[in-house]
This record gives sequence, C-alpha cells and structure tokens, in this order.
Amino acid sequence: MSNDSGRGGEGDVVWSGAWVAERLGVELAGEENLGELLGLALRRNPKRAHLLVSQVLGKHVPQRPSVVHGHGHALGRRVRELLGKEARTAVVLGYAETATGLGHCVADGLGGAPYLHSTRRPVAGVAPAGGFEESHSHATSHLLLPADPGLLAGEGPLVLVDDEFSTGNTVLNTVRALHGRFPRRRYVVVALVDMRSEEDAGRLAEFAAEIGARVDLVAGASGRVLLPDGVLEKGRALVERYEGTTRAEPPGPGPAALGEVPRVELGWPAGVPDGGRHGFAAGDRERLEAALPGMVARLAEALPAAARRVLVLGNEELMYAPLRLALGLEEALGEDYEVRYSTTTRSPVLAVDDPGYAIRSRLVFPAHDEPADGPGERYAYNVAGAGFDAVLAVVDSAGDTPALHAPGGLTSRLAAHVPHVLLAVVPSYTPPPAPPVERPSMLPEPLRGPAFSSYAPEEVGWLLQDLSEVTLEAPTEEREEAIQSGGAHYAESLPVEYQPSEEYQALFHAALTTSAARIARAVGVVTETVLAERSPRPVLVSLARAGTPVGVLMRRWGLFRHGLDLPHYAVSIVRGRGIDANALRWLAAHHDPADVVFVDGWTGKGAITRELAAAVRDFEAAGGAAGFDPEIAVLADPGSCVRTYGTRDDFLIPSACLNSTVSGLISRTVLRADLVGPDDFHGAKFYRELAGADVSAAFLDAVSARFAEVAEEAGARAKELLAADRTPTWEGWAAVERISEEYGIHDVNLVKPGVGETTRVLLRRVPWKILARAGAGADLDHVRLLAAQRGVPVEEAGDLPYSCVGLIHPRYTRGATGADGRAVTR
Repeated sequence: MSNDSGRGGEGDVVWSGAWVAERLGVELAGEENLGELLGLALRRNPKRAHLLVSQVLGKHVPQRPSVVHGHGHALGRRVRELLGKEARTAVVLGYAETATGLGHCVADGLGGAPYLHSTRRPVAGVAPAGGFEESHSHATSHLLLPADPGLLAGEGPLVLVDDEFSTGNTVLNTVRALHGRFPRRRYVVVALVDMRSEEDAGRLAEFAAEIGARVDLVAGASGRVLLPDGVLEKGRALVERYEGTTRAEPPGPGPAALGEVPRVELGWPAGVPDGGRHGFAAGDRERLEAALPGMVARLAEALPAAARRVLVLGNEELMYAPLRLALGLEEALGEDYEVRYSTTTRSPVLAVDDPGYAIRSRLVFPAHDEPADGPGERYAYNVAGAGFDAVLAVVDSAGDTPALHAPGGLTSRLAAHVPHVLLAVVPSYTPPPAPPVERPSMLPEPLRGPAFSSYAPEEVGWLLQDLSEVTLEAPTEEREEAIQSGGAHYAESLPVEYQPSEEYQALFHAALTTSAARIARAVGVVTETVLAERSPRPVLVSLARAGTPVGVLMRRWGLFRHGLDLPHYAVSIVRGRGIDANALRWLAAHHDPADVVFVDGWTGKGAITRELAAAVRDFEAAGGAAGFDPEIAVLADPGSCVRTYGTRDDFLIPSACLNSTVSGLISRTVLRADLVGPDDFHGAKFYRELAGADVSAAFLDAVSARFAEVAEEAGARAKELLAADRTPTWEGWAAVERISEEYGIHDVNLVKPGVGETTRVLLRRVPWKILARAGAGADLDHVRLLAAQRGVPVEEAGDLPYSCVGLIHPRYTRGATGADGRAVTR
C-alpha cells in the first residue's frame, strides 16, 4: 500500500496519514483496506515518531456508531466461526482503555459471551484477581477486577481483544500471567489490525508451544509500518514546529460551569453494570437491550431542535454504554441527522489542522474520575472545529465530580466549541461486598529486637512473620525478567542483598555527616505537624522497611521534645496487593484506629500513597475496623503527594543509600501464597549474618544527636506549614507521565523518581539509565558511583522536578550485558 492510499480523484477523501507519510517518509504496507482503518499522527514523544490512529475504534476519531459497532461485531462473528461449538464456553477479555468497547462488541458478535475488561481504576472493596503490565501503553498497570473470580477460571477458550496487535508483548504477558493460575487449552487473540514486524510474527507460535496451548489470531486487516532512517529526528523537529499550531483553546473557561450543563436522566436499569470492569454476563446484556429503547428516546427528546450533527462522547474506559446509546440514536433519528461517537483519552498526541492528518484538534482538561489512577491531563480529539451542533457527554457517576464542571474542565472546554452540551450519567457499578470473613482473634505479638532486627525492642515492633530460614533471594536479572513478563510479583521473592564496597560505605558516612542536621530538621517538622494536627499521642505505624528508620526517629523526637513514649510498629504494604489486613486487625484490637499515623520515608510518584488509601477502603468494606486515616506522614515529599511532610526537597536521605544494613537488618517484605496464609502477617527476613556491616544504629544516633540544634527552627517551620495550603499538587506524577512518554517506557511503574527511588533501582532492579537534574551536586554522588559500578549511563536533564529519576526499560531481555558483565535492557 502506498503513501497516498485512500486518495483518488477530485472529491475523494484525503488519507488521514498523508501528512505524516509525506513529511517523515513513513509507509503502511499491507492490505488495501489498511488506509481506511488507520491514519497517522505524531506522538508528543521524542523517542517515538508516529502513532497509528484507528478510524473505526471510536477513540480519537469521531465515527458513525454503526461503523464502530459493526467492526467489533464482525470480528466476534469470525471468532465464533473459528471456535465452532467451543464458542459457547468462551470468555472475552478486553484491554483498557482503548479496547473496552471493542472487546464488548466482539462479545456481542460471539453470541453474547461473558465479558470482562481490564481497568486502571482501583475499586474499593473489590480485590484484584490478577494484573499485568502493558509495555507500550502510556498509562499504568492493568487490574482484573471480576465480581466473580471464577469468570477467569473456566476451561473454555479465552478471547483477548485489543485495538492493535503490534509487538504482541501485552497479550503474551496477559496469557502467561493467567495461564499460570487458570490454564486453558485455547486462546484467541483479536485485533482490528495486525501490525507485527516480521521479527515479532513468529513469536505467537513459539509462545503457544511454550505453554502447551493453541493460540489463534483474528484481525480485521494486517500490514506493517515501514520507517526510514532518521525518522525520530524528523519527528522531533515536526513536533517542535507544529506544537503551537493547534486550533487555540480559549484562554479562560468556557461558559459551562457546575449546574449549567443540562442533564438527561437516562433511566439506566438498576444493577446493570456500566461496562465490563467487573464482568458483564448474559443476563446483564438482556436487561440492557430491554432498557435501551427507552433511554434512547429520552436522549432524542432532550436534543435541541436545531441540532443535526450530534456527537456522543464517552469517557476513557466507559466506551460501550455510550456506543450503544449513540447507535440507538443513529437508528432512531434517521438519515436527516449525523450522529458520531468517540471518547476521551489520556494519550497525548500532537494536533495539526490538516485534512491529511488524523488528529486535527485537541481539547485538554484535567482528570475528573474518582478514584483516578493519578491526576494529569486528559484529551478529547477532533471535537473542536468539527462543526457539531451538540455534544452529549456520557460519564459514569465516579466521573461526575466537581472537576468535570469546573472552569477548564471537560464541560467548559466542550461548551467553548460546541453550541449545545448535554450530560448523561451512567451509575458506576460496584459489585456487592463479599461477606466478612471471620478471622482468629489471637494474632501473634509483634517481633522485636534483638531476636528480630538490630533495633532496640522499644524502638519498633514488627507486625511480620519471620521467614529468615526460607531461601527467597534470586538474582536481580532473573527477578526483573519474571516481574516484567508477568510470571511473578515483585513481593514473591527478594533481591540478593547488595554488599557495599568500602568506597560506597565511605560515601554513606560522608553523606550522613553532611545531611544529619537537615534530616533532623525534617524529622522535627513532620513530628510536630503530626502532634498538632493528627493526634496528641499518635501510634506510629511505619511502612516497612523504608519508613521504619523514620518512624524510629519520629518516636525519638517525641521523647526528646515532649517526653512522649509513642508506640511504633512496622507493617507491610505491597503495591498491587495492599496493606497487611491482619496487621490492621492487630492494631485495631490494641489501639484506637483514629490515633494511627502511617509513616514512610519519602514519596516518589505517590504509588504507595494511593495504594494505602485503596487498601484502607477495602479493609473497611470487608468488615474491618473503621477509623484508620490513610494519609501518610513522610520525611520528604518531592512528588507533592501528601499533606504531612518534613520537607518537599529531593535530597539524599542516607537511609535510602543502603538496604537492610540501615533498616535493622530486615529484608523488604514478602507476600507469597505458599508462605503467607490468610491468618498470617506478611513475611520478612532478619539478616543476622550482616551484623558486621550494620549501620542502623549509627544512622539513628547521628540524626538524633542534631535534634537540639534544630529544635527551634523545626518548630517554627511546622507552625508555618500548619497555616499554609499543603494540598498535594501531584506535580511529580505529571513529571513521571511526561518522562514515561518521552523515553518510550509507557509504564509508569518502571519510572522511579527521586533520589530514594533511584537508589533502589540501582540496588535491586535492572536499570536502563539515570536522569540527573542539571547542576545536582553531592546529593547524587552515591547515585553516580552505583551507576558507574553497574555500567548504567547517567544523563543530565534540565527540567526535572526531582534531583534524579531512575528508568527501568520495559523490554528486558536476558543475555545482554553491560560493561560490568551484568545483564542490561534493550
């Protein structure tokens, strides 16, 4: 297929990939209909030049609802023909965010197969049944949250649906993760387009042989993207040149504001899910079909009389419900009306107002769903300037927040460009909570030193179980491959403890001497803030293990400054798995939950902040004690993720320089089903054999010795903060999203911001490169030393809100080595 595919004689429509193709020399090679399905745009990303834009998905490009539904339905019919009798036992799994509606349409075409889609939105009270990483995605990890976990445990075929099949990594990661828990004999991969390279094309058959299952592929069209040399440089230059040429958005808010957007009461049937986030069964489909005519009639009646060009605009993962409403309107209104359908998205794309370019305009607005997986910009493409008379925005109730209607929010952005904006809200479906599970009332007492940890027994009680006699360590490279392939969770094993060289130990002691007073001041500020604002006698609960030295120091400050003997415990929290619920039960049985203050060392992008909030909600929803405040108090908050902190500077905290030897000789925590039962605390190891290298007490004593000299300054600073606006801005999260996009990583879990997180990357992951803020000085000496020892490049960057950022490449491959012989990424 040539670059001018889709173009013909006078009056024909210009191919929406022509602009990029002509300027970058990009070609689409493949079936003749490829140009009808795909356009091209430029990513706002210096590491990747082009973006394939589907014309029939209903995401970036408004399209007739019948076309969008028809393509998905046709793929479902093809799968039904392929499976034959097995189609009756098939389950369909779609991918968030782009393919949630497509997967549902495939399930329709399969004859109403049960449907589930992955989600990036955690839901209180619903425990994940699984999850996986999407290596090419702009956003975060996927969660699987079926109301009935048995949906994934059947023996029938699993049909996996995505809009584009490019490298195949996402699908293989998913199948590998699910096959390990719920093995099946057959899988079918479905995509609108198959754009794999020749190198990737053979991987599917190899993978099927590896797992011992049949894996088929069904695609609407196939082809390849041909990229010339120098395409990245040309792409960067084009982005710089055209970034400011997009149709201008209004400098201020549009006329829409809270209460001014007319609402259409849909009459959504009670109990019917808004989509497949928790599963969508045959009974749900029947009830939706029965209710659709009435809902469509209400929408048609609410449209302004003069509106002839109407856009139904869905919201991110909420694609199928708006699509079915739009399809009903298209059928009900007839040929005198032009009904189109698209949805908002989180993917940043350059907009260029040219008929040969796929993204001609862009509306930008802040995220408005709760709980969002992080703040940031959201986008509506090809809406402004498209000549619509009315836009019907369809959101779920979790997205119907003040941010939706605020100045600069989605409704005001739409109203600035479209004469009429209406809003329809679909109730967000949350499965009924599972009945509370009875737990034994006799949980073990906390572990204490010297039997467990090198800390004094009064300094901290560990709500953990001792796994010191279990072999849990694995080489870093093997752990990285298992984690990124989806075959293992990071908390199921331990990295081999890094043994610092004499040079590195000397650097630690020098850093401690330099920063002890600064740390002491931050300890004082955060402790005084907690005492004034949270509780006069707080129960300190540190998140093991980075938070534990900080918890000990806060306890010491309370004793030094106020004569308070504060209780202090350490508990486990695991990203993607939540906090140790048994530890919360123990705390609730021995203390008032309202007095508990969770403590951590520092914030990176705020993942643990969100994890803890979700975990506490889930704990209460499952019948656990109420009253725990999930807000974390931290020593340093460079990501601006919390309200209670000692400083927001990103500086070297020496306790981040080492692993167990600065944290009481305790490993990071472990959560593995064969070791941790439903009535057990999470586990950890006590590395008694490392006692000769232990500097835990030295670190605490060096900081505590500076309390007296910083006491007055810390108290004054705490008073300033108590009177100030400390609302988190999450600017760190926005920076991580930008870095993720710019460096082509696209999984924010592999971007580790801040000195502390970067140090962790170098000590126990397989790093790709380090970004250091230009001009950062001695605070990064240990980072540069570790990077040099591991053969990891350090690049200077001028616009980092952090001192440094550690990057882990998502495409980890074994066998590649760096200058020091260690495996690296490619």
